[in-house]
Amino acid sequence: MLLTIADVVTKDELAQLRSQLKDVKFDDGKATAGPAVRDVKNNLQTVATDKAMEEPRRLLGAALLRNELLSQYALPRRILPPMFNRYDGGMEYGGHVDNAIMGGGEPMRADLSVTVFLTDPADYDGGELVINSDGAAQAVKLPAGAAVVYPSTSIHKVNKVTRGSRVCGVTWLQSFVRDENQRDMLFELMQIARWSRHAAAGSPEAMKISKIRTNLMRLWAEV
Repeated sequence: MLLTIADVVTKDELAQLRSQLKDVKFDDGKATAGPAVRDVKNNLQTVATDKAMEEPRRLLGAALLRNELLSQYALPRRILPPMFNRYDGGMEYGGHVDNAIMGGGEPMRADLSVTVFLTDPADYDGGELVINSDGAAQAVKLPAGAAVVYPSTSIHKVNKVTRGSRVCGVTWLQSFVRDENQRDMLFELMQIARWSRHAAAGSPEAMKISKIRTNLMRLWAEV
């Protein structure tokens, strides 16, 4: 299951990010690619040690952490500081799976991947993020400021950009609940629980739904 979230960053934050990224250095993405993906990775990405990266990473990281829908879907235990990538004309990223362990000196398991689109779709052609999820390939190209969250276990790719440039923020997180199916069920139960609080506030049924979700979280969560 993948989730799209509108307006993860506000219009003002989007303008700030675009301005800040003008001062950030982008290097060949192959520099950090492992042998399994080096031949299919053709993009540019920011350098983690670049001091100009600090503010855009902080801004986007804070926006992701405050997003209620992301929190309910992902149940984040830990999230990596975002990085940014750019695809100019002719660039693409072939089919691959994200690394299972990330975080360098403080390793974490990558359960979910997050892409935040920072370029208006009208400003570039191609560049769709294609995710093989639920047995089918889904092409994702969202408005600037929107995000897609999907299991890091999924094979995915970025189609070739044929006009303009595509800039995105990306990060990965470890969830309190490792199993994808369990996370999906907890998310659906959260949606039902929220509906029941409005439709039947204070009813035994609303309390029971809340109890079931809470106790499943207690059963499945890793702390």
